[in-house]
Amino acid sequence: MTFQIEALDHAKFTHLFTLSSDELAARRAVRVVADASPGFPCRVSLQDAEIGETLILFNYSHLDVQSPYAAAHAIFVRELARQAHPKPGEVPEVLSSRLLSVRAFDARGFMVDADVIDGGDLGPRLEQMFTDRGVAFIDIHNAKPGCFAARSVRAPAD
Repeated sequence: MTFQIEALDHAKFTHLFTLSSDELAARRAVRVVADASPGFPCRVSLQDAEIGETLILFNYSHLDVQSPYAAAHAIFVRELARQAHPKPGEVPEVLSSRLLSVRAFDARGFMVDADVIDGGDLGPRLEQMFTDRGVAFIDIHNAKPGCFAARSVRAPAD
């Protein structure tokens, strides 16, 4: 068994780049230009934006479940991002290079396990968490700023 890290679909967010600053503000969002790299991790490409790239920073409901653990947090999406499709068992550098919080949830959206780890240990920790058959998915967050980073599911069986 192995894990699969999922990137968000850019199509869900393209409309945000057509909005004015006032329209973005009404949606609790803001247009930003990356002024450092790393520092602006895109949740679609699973890469840090390059200096000068335009992104939208907005509140994203990453755990839209009927449980006390329902959650939303700020995320960045690059304007010209292409959706990443990591291979089963692959950990993108944007995750492996950061301190992370991993939170395992069951099918009802209740947390069943959690940890704070060095991103270099993400693969083995996801594998270990998925040995619990009750774990439906694992949300990965940047531990220091706390932003949602990605979701991991069980990789499809061959």
